[in-house]
Amino acid sequence: MSKIRIIIQKTLILLYVSLYVAVGKILMILFPEMMKRYILKQGQKSSIVTNPKFSYENWGPTFFSLKYLLFVLKVKWKRLEDEAFLGHNAPNTPVADFRGEMHHILDFMQDNRPLVLNFGSCT
Repeated sequence: MSKIRIIIQKTLILLYVSLYVAVGKILMILFPEMMKRYILKQGQKSSIVTNPKFSYENWGPTFFSLKYLLFVLKVKWKRLEDEAFLGHNAPNTPVADFRGEMHHILDFMQDNRPLVLNFGSCT
């Protein structure tokens, strides 16, 4: 993938996420109860709302903050690097081993042979 294409994609992601956060922040100020219901509904997609030690007041206000914006940008930009395209080099995606240690996928290649992953023995 060309560098220009990556720059354009990152710029579009920046604009999209910035607009999303700005609109969300404005709506949180104008309609706090409606946004609380919306955020709690989004939290139902994960286990965050079922944890009794983790109330909305602990995590809800962090939505649409600068930290939130920077985190979402980091994740979305990182995903751009994980795309694979036919005829191009594979991405060197980070992976964790069974001990939780982080590596990169190319760390497991030997002598430029293709990497074959066998998940059949992991049952």
